[in-house]
Amino acid sequence: MWPREAAARRALLGAVGAGLLGGLLAIGQAFGLSRLIDGVFLRGADLAASAGLLAVLVGLAFARAAAGAVGDVCAQGLATRTKVRLRARLAQQLVALGPRFSSGERAGELVRTATAGVETIDPALSQALPQALLAALVPLAIVAAVAVADPLSALVLFVTLPLIPLFTALIGSLAAARTAEQWSTVGRLSARLLDGLQGLPTLVALGRADDYAGEIAATAERLRVATMRVLRVAFLSGLALELLATVGTALVAVQVGLRLLHEHVEFAPALFVLLLTPEFYKPLRALGAAFHAAMPARDAGQRLFAILDNGFQRRDEPGAGPMGATSRTELLRPQTPTGFRAEHGAVPPEESLAIAFEDVAFAYPGGRAALCGASFHVPAGEVTALAGPSGAGKSTAAALLLRFFEPDTGTITVGGHPLSSFDAEAWRERIAWVPQRPHLFFGTARENLLLARPAASSEQLERAAALARFDEVVGELPQGWDTPLGEAGARLSSGQAQRLALARAFLKDAPLVILDEPTAHLDAALQASLARSIRALCDGRTVLLIAHRLETLRQADRVVLLAHGRVVEHGAPAELRAAGGAFARLWAEAPA
Repeated sequence: MWPREAAARRALLGAVGAGLLGGLLAIGQAFGLSRLIDGVFLRGADLAASAGLLAVLVGLAFARAAAGAVGDVCAQGLATRTKVRLRARLAQQLVALGPRFSSGERAGELVRTATAGVETIDPALSQALPQALLAALVPLAIVAAVAVADPLSALVLFVTLPLIPLFTALIGSLAAARTAEQWSTVGRLSARLLDGLQGLPTLVALGRADDYAGEIAATAERLRVATMRVLRVAFLSGLALELLATVGTALVAVQVGLRLLHEHVEFAPALFVLLLTPEFYKPLRALGAAFHAAMPARDAGQRLFAILDNGFQRRDEPGAGPMGATSRTELLRPQTPTGFRAEHGAVPPEESLAIAFEDVAFAYPGGRAALCGASFHVPAGEVTALAGPSGAGKSTAAALLLRFFEPDTGTITVGGHPLSSFDAEAWRERIAWVPQRPHLFFGTARENLLLARPAASSEQLERAAALARFDEVVGELPQGWDTPLGEAGARLSSGQAQRLALARAFLKDAPLVILDEPTAHLDAALQASLARSIRALCDGRTVLLIAHRLETLRQADRVVLLAHGRVVEHGAPAELRAAGGAFARLWAEAPA
């Protein structure tokens, strides 16, 4: 995972360089200390005469501590920079992939991936990546230094060098399976907790809250078991690493001691070797520890890069692979999200918003066909209603027009140009959308309304609220516009949330309006009072109106009747009623 960004490369090289410098300083310390002890205690040198060497040793100790601190700062800077960029890319990609991807995912699992999942990358970058390079460089430097002083000891060190990485890899294969089990269990627990919190009123009303709590407790117990398995493997790994390092050190110490006893080696080089032997195994032991600390990053990284690289490919689908090569090697380089189409062309002028669906087909993940070769027109400046039973494809057509999804086949044109040729964000700026179930965010009433036009003035805000009769709601709130609405607008009723969505449409003042039964959650009196405002919103604009109610159908200039994803009839409402076909029957059965 070599970073492409210059600043990230400098941080990694700084961490490795500081670590290598620390290893070289350790060699200098061992050399100086062995000469100092040999001279003072065995050769009778005056301690005062060795003051210079002692000062050098103290300086080396401070320099080594400083190198360690610099290495830690650089390594943590690399990890922090990577996490920031990774979260930015993940957010970009989720936005670019849109509802087609997120609708097939559990919100709790995605939140865990973007938060805890990204955090698991930290030890992989701040510890494992620099340590992998240091474990190759520092021991080789120490072996080279020892070879000059005592070739036999260097041979012993060189022979034992591969043992720790070998045992780490063997134990790591077992740890990988245990960590994957733990990570997937955490994901299921996060998703179930969020589902339970969001659906708590339903669970309580159905008397299933205790059962659901029991299911969460059972999942938590499985997490405890999985975590203990991971810890057992980690403890086993730590024991193996310490044992191998201890045995290696003992082998060097025994052979050096025996040769020193028989005067086959002098004291100074023997002490030099003994002082350096722990330093030889130190980066290898640190690599083993970092390897296990970074193990969760493997499973979290698979999920992260599956989103960044594979887009619509689900983790549980066949072929959902591990980290893509592009994301691993170019993690730090700014990129366009892979789910985002490089688009071009100007958005058509307001007077050319004639829309045409030409043989459009679309199926949701899992194979459910929503549109099957649908063709119809939405003339500019008119109100076109999409009617039909539930599941006919009405909302899907609106979602395609909003560029939430792209058609599987067929073309949507605007002013004679393919919709896919326009910039998606600029296109959506031309649309005011009122969904049947508007989403309200955890914020104030003002913040939720200003989403439609962040730069709107207070006068524009008040006017839009008045047109949608949302000013009445604001007047009842304890803090007026600055009242927090709670999670998903919990403080407001469905009808009040619908009025806020209408106020957003009035505030945006866009030339194309998409209305999904805008008065579905309003009582009859409020529907009647808002009918004039909705007509004012539609006046002079191109409107796509998803209709379920008779009153809504009466506002349309033309009607497109859908059934099973296909266009059954289309034309003016009066003509279709007179024809006595499917629309006439729907008209007779439609709720008033």
